[in-house]
Amino acid sequence: MTKKRKRRRPEQIVKLLQEGQAMLAAGKSEAEVFQRLEITESTWQRWNKQFGGMKSDEAKRLRELEIENQRLKEMLAEAELDKRILKTALEGNY
Repeated sequence: MTKKRKRRRPEQIVKLLQEGQAMLAAGKSEAEVFQRLEITESTWQRWNKQFGGMKSDEAKRLRELEIENQRLKEMLAEAELDKRILKTALEGNY
């Protein structure tokens, strides 16, 4: 039986990383920490790489910026497509 995948927000991840670091500093083994946080070692490493040293509000802002950046990229792609369509129509090659 497989576990259901949990989606966590960046601020939750930062909190779990801080919690895990505190447990490790208290002398618990990595296996105990991963089991307590209900994550795998690869998840821990990925989170540390992406969110290590961040505060909750910084992680939340990062996520907001990533969403805004994606939206702007989509808008640019649409504008470029419109521009290409108009250029083709002006040349009469349709």
